[in-house]
Amino acid sequence: MSTLIEDRKNAVREEYGYFNDPQELFEYIIAKNKAAKNLDEEYKRDEFLVKGCVSSLWLVPSFDKGAHKCHFKSDADSIITRGVAALVCELYDGLTPSEVLELDPEFLEEVGISAHLSPNRRNGLSQLCKRIRDFAAAAR
Repeated sequence: MSTLIEDRKNAVREEYGYFNDPQELFEYIIAKNKAAKNLDEEYKRDEFLVKGCVSSLWLVPSFDKGAHKCHFKSDADSIITRGVAALVCELYDGLTPSEVLELDPEFLEEVGISAHLSPNRRNGLSQLCKRIRDFAAAAR
């Protein structure tokens, strides 16, 4: 596994791994991402909508061919979904397609993020990660 991926995982572990109470974890995720910039309305359309999520969740992927890096932006109409999606996009943003595919989203269970979501929100997270990985696979 690349050093960059290990560094990203360690940063997530350090930031989110010390919460023992799931309520506190999600309050932190929500507070951290409340100030995040919303997607422009032009991106809130069906082609960017993540299917399988209870709330409306949009993922806007892009690829910088010159730097060979994937970039991801998201937004949602639920504050919890918005916060979790922002965390996931931050985790994968700026990685090469190969690095995106190398970083297994199951890692999020380690810090308790996916484990404490409702089944419907967990499905939405799974679909978000699948879309990110599918984009990276196509960009290779």
